[in-house]
Amino acid sequence: MFSYPPDLFDLPVYGLASAQKQAMLDELLQSLSAHHYAHCQAYRQLVDCNPFDFSSAPSPGQLPVATRLFKDLELASIEQTEVFRQMRSSGTSGQASKITLDGPSAKRQSQVLVKILQSWLGKQRRPMLLIDAPSTVKKAGAMTARAAGLQGLSFFGRHHCYALDDEMQLDVDKVQAFFTEHGEQPVLIFGFTFIVWQQFIQAMISQGLTVNLTNAILIHGGGWKKMQEQAVTDEQFKTAIRQTLGNVSVHDYYGMVEQTGTIYMQCEHGHLHTPVWSDVLIRDPADLSVLENGVTGLIQVNSVLPTSYPGHCLLTEDLGTIIGEDDCACGRLGKYFKVHGRVPKAQVKGCSDTFV
Repeated sequence: MFSYPPDLFDLPVYGLASAQKQAMLDELLQSLSAHHYAHCQAYRQLVDCNPFDFSSAPSPGQLPVATRLFKDLELASIEQTEVFRQMRSSGTSGQASKITLDGPSAKRQSQVLVKILQSWLGKQRRPMLLIDAPSTVKKAGAMTARAAGLQGLSFFGRHHCYALDDEMQLDVDKVQAFFTEHGEQPVLIFGFTFIVWQQFIQAMISQGLTVNLTNAILIHGGGWKKMQEQAVTDEQFKTAIRQTLGNVSVHDYYGMVEQTGTIYMQCEHGHLHTPVWSDVLIRDPADLSVLENGVTGLIQVNSVLPTSYPGHCLLTEDLGTIIGEDDCACGRLGKYFKVHGRVPKAQVKGCSDTFV
């Protein structure tokens, strides 16, 4: 079994400065690469036949696996008897990424997700409105990323209310009852971006419904491809939220089923932040060389969490830019960045389970 340093998961979420964090990540990612090389045949073959030179900085241990390979290959570093859960994502193409977890990996992901979100929400559970249908978490088969997101975030709430019915339509009576009972309390709202926009906010607007929340937080993620198709910007999204719901602090996040538990939350200045157990690199699409801050390229996400499958260093099909490190105006340490969208003509990937 892979061994982590003592107290690794007790580190402050955004409290480690660059040099110390990078040394820790380099050592762990190198060890994880060796672990997966020894235990996953497909990963070993990918490394052995890799045509690119990754021997230069930041570390040869950070050779990335393309996220789309999880759709085509069985990438697992554990025996079948050790499988605790399989996660899957589905895009509009219908092809799913398959992520294999053992018990320790699933527990570790939950532990880190809790620590990240508590740093934004605090430890007090809030009345919670989930912008989805209750049937989403009850479907048979491997757990989808969307269902996992709903279940994972539910931990931070109480008096849970699903805003949509099983036909994914606004349940007006339930929503109005929730706001009547809890509207003056600190409320937590969670959903996937396009569902929040299309099935909730637009439905509220079309029915002339508004509420004046006094202290709410909305966490949302995924689905920006559809938002961009409708020419809805992040600022327009936030404005519509506040016009419809009142005083709401809106936080996007970036994450994917291939690295469940590791999420990059958006601060009040509109920047996505890397927690201490993860990192972001930007690579040139032409030769995969690492680009400097301020230059746009392919996003690579690194995480020390995955031991049951080689998901510690992943090359996405998303374009992004690292803005800076350790100097965001919000005061959080670590790299902070922006995501610009998918690479043109990239294979469609719905890490948040596309709703059509």
